[in-house]
Amino acid sequence: MKFNREDLKLKSLSGRTSKVTSDLLAGTWQSDTSVTDFANSLPDILAVQQMRKLAKALVTARDNGSSSLIMYGGHVIKCGLGPLLVRWLDQGFFTAMATNGAGSIHDLEMSLYGATSEDVQAGIKDGSFGMWEETSKHYGEALKKQCGIGLGIGQEILKNHGNVSISPLATAAVKGITATVHPSLGSDIVHPVKYVDWASLGREAEKDFVSFGEVVGNLTNGIVLNVGSAVVMPEVFLKALSAARNLGFPVKNITTADFDMIKQYRSISNVVRRPVNALGGQTVEVTGHHELMLPLLDVFIKAEEGRI
Repeated sequence: MKFNREDLKLKSLSGRTSKVTSDLLAGTWQSDTSVTDFANSLPDILAVQQMRKLAKALVTARDNGSSSLIMYGGHVIKCGLGPLLVRWLDQGFFTAMATNGAGSIHDLEMSLYGATSEDVQAGIKDGSFGMWEETSKHYGEALKKQCGIGLGIGQEILKNHGNVSISPLATAAVKGITATVHPSLGSDIVHPVKYVDWASLGREAEKDFVSFGEVVGNLTNGIVLNVGSAVVMPEVFLKALSAARNLGFPVKNITTADFDMIKQYRSISNVVRRPVNALGGQTVEVTGHHELMLPLLDVFIKAEEGRI
C-alpha cells in the first residue's frame, strides 16, 4: 500500500461541525468602555467560557440562598487580593471561607502592620526568616481565645484595631461568616516560636475542621472555589467531603472550581473532578496569575449581574 496524497478523500466544510464560529469572536472596546461591556466583548472560548460559567453559578447561588465556599492559599493575600475577598464576603458571594496557615499569617500581618512577605533567602542566611515577635505573639493570643484559629485571628485583628477592609478573616468575624484555618504542623513561620503552643494549635485546628466539615456537608447546589492552594486545602476538602457523606450529609450537585497559576494534580483531582464525578455538578478550571484572574472573575460577576 502506498501513501499517495492524490488519493486523499476530502469533504466539504459545509458539512463540518466547527468549535469556533464568528459569533464567538472578540468584540471591540474603547477607553471609555465599561468593565461589564468589556467582559461581554471577550471571545466566548476556553477560559472566558469557564469564567462566565463560574460567574453565573456564583450569582445564582447567592440569589437562591445556596452555600458557597472559597478556599485559598497564602499567595492570594500576598498578591494584594484581600480587599477583593472582603468585597465578595460583603456582597454575599461566599458564605464561608477557608485557608492554610500561610493565608492566615499574611492576613494578620497585612491588616495589623500594613506589610507582609519577607525576603526568605536573605532571612535564611542569618537565621532571621520567620522570627518575628509581633506575628508570633498575635498568633499565640489568637489560639488562646479557644474559638478556632480562623475566628481567633479575626478577633485578634479586631482587638488590635487592624484594617478590616483588607482582612478576610476580620471581616468574617464581624459578619459571623465561618472562616477556618488549616495549618500543616511545622510549615508556618509561627510554629517554631515559643508563643505558639502546638497542643493549642492542634485543638483549635480540630475545631476549625469540624466547622469546615459542616460547611462542606451543606454544599448541595452550591459552589466550592479553590484558589492557589496546591496541597493543603484540596486534601482537607476531600477528607471533609468523605466524612460528611459518611455522617449522612446529603451533599451533591456542586459547582467545583480551581484557579491557580499552573494546573496541580491535587486541586484538579480532589476539588474539581472527583467530587463532581461522584456526586454530580459542574466543573470550572482557570489557569493564570491570581492578581489577574480573580479581578477578571469579579468583572464577569458584574457582567452576569447586569444580565439579570
